[in-house]
Amino acid sequence: MSKYVFLIPLLPLVGFLINGLGRNFLSRALVNIVGCGVLIASFVTSLLVFREVSAPGFTAWVINYFDFINAGGLDIKASFQVDQLSALFLLVITGIGSLIHVYSTAYMHEETTSHYARYFAYLNLFVFSMLLLVLGSNFVVMFVGWEGVGLCSYLLIGYWFGNASYNNAAKKAFVMNRIGDLGFLLAIFWMLSQFGSIAYADVFAKASTAPIAVLTGITILLFIGAMGKSAQIPLYTWLPDAMAGPTPVSALIHAATMVTAGIYMIARSNVLFTLAPISQNLVAIIGISTALLAATIALKQNDIKKVLAYSTVSQLGLMFLALGVGAYTAGVFHVMTHAFFKALLFLGAGSVIHAMHHEQDIMKMGGLRKKLPITHITFLIGCLAIAGIPPFAGFFSKDEILTAALEKNPIYYVLALATSLMTAFYMFRLYFLTFSGKFRGSHEQEHHLHESPAPMTLPLIVLAILSVVGGWIGIPAVFAENAHLLSNFLSPVVASVKPAHPAIHLSHSSELALMGGVLVLILVMIGWASKKFSKENIDTAEPSGFSAVLSNKWYVDELYDAIIVKPINWISSFLSRVVDNKLIDGLVNGVGKGVQFSARQMRLLQSGQVGSYILIMMVAIILFFIFQLFWKL
Repeated sequence: MSKYVFLIPLLPLVGFLINGLGRNFLSRALVNIVGCGVLIASFVTSLLVFREVSAPGFTAWVINYFDFINAGGLDIKASFQVDQLSALFLLVITGIGSLIHVYSTAYMHEETTSHYARYFAYLNLFVFSMLLLVLGSNFVVMFVGWEGVGLCSYLLIGYWFGNASYNNAAKKAFVMNRIGDLGFLLAIFWMLSQFGSIAYADVFAKASTAPIAVLTGITILLFIGAMGKSAQIPLYTWLPDAMAGPTPVSALIHAATMVTAGIYMIARSNVLFTLAPISQNLVAIIGISTALLAATIALKQNDIKKVLAYSTVSQLGLMFLALGVGAYTAGVFHVMTHAFFKALLFLGAGSVIHAMHHEQDIMKMGGLRKKLPITHITFLIGCLAIAGIPPFAGFFSKDEILTAALEKNPIYYVLALATSLMTAFYMFRLYFLTFSGKFRGSHEQEHHLHESPAPMTLPLIVLAILSVVGGWIGIPAVFAENAHLLSNFLSPVVASVKPAHPAIHLSHSSELALMGGVLVLILVMIGWASKKFSKENIDTAEPSGFSAVLSNKWYVDELYDAIIVKPINWISSFLSRVVDNKLIDGLVNGVGKGVQFSARQMRLLQSGQVGSYILIMMVAIILFFIFQLFWKL
């Protein structure tokens, strides 16, 4: 099966080329067949690869295709590495990606055929880039996919390029990711200098002999790259603005592709981070800070997609917390479960927006439970999963993160628990404001309310099932010994590292008590949200005081605008007006004007009058005589 691995990324690339080049003459039906077909075929191939990887005694495949760079002693292969970690991500990317492609066939039906084909071409290229990222056997191939993902996010966020604000959101995403990418690129150069190679096998084998200071520097630079791609403080503000793109794009970015790239990169580099405790602590601190900040912002957002966007930033923070405390398997586990329920929630939000004729303000919704029965029940399942209610998927992965955080540092645990409680509250605030109470929109919207078509509801049903059963592959030892199938599967590649001196030793009884206590608190938060937001009359007044601060996202965008954007714009304007226009252009233009002036004056000497020439000659002779006379003196 190893010789067919190249088909997994190649098929989406072929789909991109066919739909992209043929967008002006392909029919909509052909666009659907190509756009969705290549992803489904890639998913089937990934399933076959996963079956072989799961076999006992499997050893990782490293498949070399050609020399990417071979000069001056530098040998970088264009090669793929297939092991347990990459196989798992292949399934998540192609599986969720296929469902989103199918969903898009109905959601984007209003687009013209050429733009429709362009949309699917971008989607295919997006998935190809992410597959290249996770399949690479060295950091350079990963970086190529990394950059491709950034490019596709720019193209898809700004898909409706006729809207200037959407273009600004796309540029913001691109620029902030480039800041992070610089850190990743510097880390690659440093690894080449230190280890003489950027292949995973070589770097990880030599890591234990490298100075801790070097490993710390490399891992911090890698983490800067992850901060940009996976939206962590301070490079997180692009992700909520990415909601400018079509809703299926939001699901693809937030669930299956782009934002998980940083998690994958650190999980893949777990050997380096384990040897650099300072970097690990930094990852944990940034992660829990981001999780807490984003959760507070989500409490007061009224745009259905913005709530989910800040929820994604918060959940990514929890994943980084897991990586930072050495629970790499827990972080990857939460990536997988989060992909299920967050894709479900975004596609469910898309179904609501579709029914509401592109209305996204949840304060203008309400009472949609009866009109959208399938969307309602699947969205409820997604909310239960992300809140951490057993036996839904989010319960198992989130509990594993909380347990690992407690064993490392009780402060991490308290902050992560606060984040989880706020998650339950704002997600059920979203649910009740959208589906309960009475309808608060216009009469025209109410008259046209209807359930979405089958291509949109079927992916919702599949994702709802995965959100229910997806966590069962990670049953904790407190329920059954050796039942954590994912941990056993990933152990050859991603081994979770227990703290050398754990802050707290948890017995099974203590873990069960904590689990029960957390569950009770989450149910209390859900009950509070129900009491506050499921009633008929909802307070729609503008927020004030601290609520206004949260509603305005802690004014972080305004702060960035004041301390970064405006000074840069002022400096740019000064350089343009003064340095460029007056100094540089003035100097260059002055030389030209000086030559022109001199030429005009010297031209007067060529008058054509012989008498003038004789006069000048006589004056010159007299001057020569005078000069000669005084020179001799």
